[in-house]
Amino acid sequence: MFGSIVKSIFGDKAKRDLKEVQPLVEQVKAEYAKLANLSHNELRAKTADLKQRIAEGIKEEQGKVDALRAEIDADPGMDIHARETRYQEIDKLEEKILARIEEVLLVILPEAFAIVKETARRFKENSSIRVRATDLDRELAAKRDSIRIEGDEAVWSNTWIAAGNPVTWDMVHYDVQLIGGIALHKGKIAEMSTGEGKTLVSTLPVFLNALSGRGVHLVTVNDYLAKRDAEWMGPLHEFHGLRVDCIDKHQPNSAERRKAYMADITYGTNNEFGFDYLRDNMAHAPNALVQRKHHFAIVDEVDSVLIDDARTPLIISGPTPKGEIHQFDEYKPRVERLHNAQRQLVTKLIAEAKEALKGLDANSVSKENLEKGGLALLRAYRGLPKNSALIKYLSEPGTRALLQKTESYYLQDQQKEMPKVDAELFFTIDEKHNSIELAEKGIDLISGDLNDPGFFILTDVGSEVAEIEKSAAAPEEKARRKDEVLRDFGIKSERVHTVTQLVRAYALYDKDVEYVVMDGKVKIVDEQTGRILDGRRYSDGLHQAIESKESVKVEAATQTYATITLQNYFRMYHKLAGMTGTAETEAQELWNIYKLDVMVIPTNRTVVRIDSEDMVFKTKREKYNAVIDEIVRLRDAGRPVLVGTTTVEVSELVSRMLNMKGIKHNVLNAKQHAREAEIVLHAGQAGTVTIATNMAGRGTDIKLGPGVKEAGGLAIVGTEKHESRRVDRQLRGRAGRQGDPGSSQFYVSLEDDLMRMFGSERISKLMDRLGLKEGEVIQHSMVTASIERAQKKVEENNFGIRKRLLEYDDVMNRQRQVIYKRRHNALFGERLKLDVLNMFHDTATDLVEQYHDEGDFEGFRMDLFRKLAIESAVDEAGFKSGKTPDIAERVFRSAMDAYQRRGSQTATQALPVISDVFLNQGAQYENIVVPITDGTKTMQVVTNLQRAYKSECRELIDSIERYITLAIIDDEWKEHLREMDDLRRNVQNASIEQKDPLLIYKLESFKLFDAMIARISNEVTGFLVRAGLPTAQPNVQQAQAPRPPQQRLQTSRTESPQFAGSSSSAAPAPQQRMAAPAGRGPVPPHPGGPPRPPVMPVRVEKKVGRNDPCPCGSGRKFKQCHGKDA
Repeated sequence: MFGSIVKSIFGDKAKRDLKEVQPLVEQVKAEYAKLANLSHNELRAKTADLKQRIAEGIKEEQGKVDALRAEIDADPGMDIHARETRYQEIDKLEEKILARIEEVLLVILPEAFAIVKETARRFKENSSIRVRATDLDRELAAKRDSIRIEGDEAVWSNTWIAAGNPVTWDMVHYDVQLIGGIALHKGKIAEMSTGEGKTLVSTLPVFLNALSGRGVHLVTVNDYLAKRDAEWMGPLHEFHGLRVDCIDKHQPNSAERRKAYMADITYGTNNEFGFDYLRDNMAHAPNALVQRKHHFAIVDEVDSVLIDDARTPLIISGPTPKGEIHQFDEYKPRVERLHNAQRQLVTKLIAEAKEALKGLDANSVSKENLEKGGLALLRAYRGLPKNSALIKYLSEPGTRALLQKTESYYLQDQQKEMPKVDAELFFTIDEKHNSIELAEKGIDLISGDLNDPGFFILTDVGSEVAEIEKSAAAPEEKARRKDEVLRDFGIKSERVHTVTQLVRAYALYDKDVEYVVMDGKVKIVDEQTGRILDGRRYSDGLHQAIESKESVKVEAATQTYATITLQNYFRMYHKLAGMTGTAETEAQELWNIYKLDVMVIPTNRTVVRIDSEDMVFKTKREKYNAVIDEIVRLRDAGRPVLVGTTTVEVSELVSRMLNMKGIKHNVLNAKQHAREAEIVLHAGQAGTVTIATNMAGRGTDIKLGPGVKEAGGLAIVGTEKHESRRVDRQLRGRAGRQGDPGSSQFYVSLEDDLMRMFGSERISKLMDRLGLKEGEVIQHSMVTASIERAQKKVEENNFGIRKRLLEYDDVMNRQRQVIYKRRHNALFGERLKLDVLNMFHDTATDLVEQYHDEGDFEGFRMDLFRKLAIESAVDEAGFKSGKTPDIAERVFRSAMDAYQRRGSQTATQALPVISDVFLNQGAQYENIVVPITDGTKTMQVVTNLQRAYKSECRELIDSIERYITLAIIDDEWKEHLREMDDLRRNVQNASIEQKDPLLIYKLESFKLFDAMIARISNEVTGFLVRAGLPTAQPNVQQAQAPRPPQQRLQTSRTESPQFAGSSSSAAPAPQQRMAAPAGRGPVPPHPGGPPRPPVMPVRVEKKVGRNDPCPCGSGRKFKQCHGKDA
């Protein structure tokens, strides 16, 4: 009601959006009319004209950038600060260039869109198009039969190969597709219904933005769509001289993939774009990079990528010492005993509740029995909420209402009475938050045969340390006892973590629902699409726990080398846009996180699909019987039926029921994934029944067969409401495409997961009051609205989790940006001089601050020589009386003078050798390897022979700086990621001490990062001040070109990070027991700084052998690169 009033006053957002873009649509139509009389060659010439106009628009700023770069290149000895000032000017000019490009693109948009539409029309109306041949035409003709060269002319056929099949072009853009193209160009999300041609719409903004020459990325959800769309839509762009490629066709780190990124338009999957970014930030040479700057990306199925997958981190990892050691199989029998005991207890509780609540439907139960039965019900619900007997009993009149009333009573006063409920249970489950807490009875059960009753109880580290501090023991004894407490805590937290994850695996994760077991592996099923998510694993040891539960091989643990979430990867683009069939329900989240506005695009033809109100039954049995009857009726009417299910288990149940009726059908779920294309192809034929698990994001429309439209079109039968309204809308959208007839009907029961956890209490009370008998159904708009409110609750909960994760991930992202910027500077060397200068200054400042307050001159002098290899620039009196900044500045200048002298000596020593190699073998060698040592370790530094000779070995000194800085940054960053993994797990139980885990994570991560930066500065400066040739005549060799890796990178995605939980503080658990979904234990208060990390890292995936090529793509063996310390 209120929403209707607001719309009547301020108008509808969708209408305002359409009104805003309508003038541009009219301009496109006007330009389109002008192109009809142009020849094919004149039409192609228009593209070159548009490119020239863009170049003219940025000519002034680009000229200034070129002049500044020329000035820097012309003066190698330019002052460091003067050089950095010019680079900062270049950065500002680049921002102006980007803004200017957007201004010009908006001006030429009508002409560009008109060119694409006219090209589409000509390919549709002509079987071949003859044009003047260009170099690109000749290059493409050598690879494709659809283009042939006849003399000076190229003949383009309107039939070409896409995804292995010949396609004949038969599409021209509708006016509503022009609206979608404008929305995408403006960096919005275009919501277009199924069948409205999102793939064709993308050609408009892709062509326009590709004209700037800065690259356009079109991101898809799987490699089939990436390859198909590149081949299907590519000829429209290639006809106008733009290069199109797909990264998924080429191996990582290859020259072909680098070339694909250099194309004007690049298609690819979200995973590969993200992994290539990580691989680039592990590269050791500029020519090993494949990506260029992230300019413009259009994400297909944007809701799936930026909402569902956004919180799943992409990880490149490698083996860790003792990673194959785990405790899951050791404690599995104990957890099985625990789970069986809980199951028997819940069965007993249900029986007690039934006995106490006899006559509940007739209101003849005494108050005492109501309380007794309600308590038994609540205990059963908190013990095993998915128990089938409990779910069935809760569908009986009055029981659900009694459960909710009892739960409300015990939840009041901050859950003060809840321990009475949980006292009888072995563990408690909070299904809404997917969490578990071991109870005292459970701890006693699994540790009863052990001599140590505290075997599964975490030590209260804070109290233990406080007691030690109060004792009269000697300092050495105190330190020993503290170490013993912390060591015991680490062992127990690992043990408790293992048990907790095993309990979660048994109680919360069901086979054929959340995962399937295939080929001896546990594979996660995507809850949105029903597809198997190859390469993805649950995080924090949960996947290993499930592997142990299912008695398959438990994969070894690994450590992270590089990681990023998709939400942070895509936020790096200058401009981001997306398209999907359903985004309006997630509009708030897309705006809050990505600043992406959702624009609803009208359909080309009015939707005539009939969407019926939900049918609500009491039990699942009644619901499924009604579903089968409806399928039979629809099939007999000659209509194709698409049956939507939410899990593999339900799809197989419906399949068995149809087999009993003798009805032929196809099943499309995670187990039948290989037959997807075949099943979808026949799903629109008359009388065909198709069961599909979450028929969303398939990328292929269901096309109706002969006679189906007359029969009523495709019938959608939903067996359950998904927790996300978006998935239900995607299922509905499969019917009624492009004005086709169709219908949709959802069947719901009070036993469904959504209704059990979030369903309105009013529905169950209403059904009780009406006295509905078995098989009777409620169908009303108020009931449908109530179910939608339940879905909104789930969406809000999931949004809160993702938002919480973003806060954690932003901490990591800011650190990643700093390190990757430094790494980039080291890789290219252009701005490294200032970084080196700052490292020397930081080291000098840290040294002075460390010793100045205490007046320890002798310690300062010794540490100065150890770290910077110089004598003190001030005497003892000056050190004690001077100010810290003044002393630090003098030390810094002294260190820089010493470093420059050392560099000059190294250059002088190396020049004769370099000269000899260049003059005698310069024609054979491009790069050479020069051994460099700091007196302790020797590194092989690669430098360009010609530049080293012509610069009198200044290039060699620059190469030493680049190589040393890069190597040290990589080593320290790898260790820092391991520490951050540990920290992220450990902080979760800070809530036991009523502290905010996020706040502690931010504080501790800052300390870790600050310490890492200090170590990098110390190690880099320490090596550089001592760097020199090992001998007067070093052995200089030819540098081998980096070899491409012989295997794919070890890449993975971890599911549902456990550190994204609720931010609320919890009361301390009894005896500091392990609480819920967390990591491996509370953060122990460590008197000397941050907590000590547990033994095991969290990531689990395929192991890299020591003699295998390193995953970073360097071409070296793993043991000689990132695996030195493994």
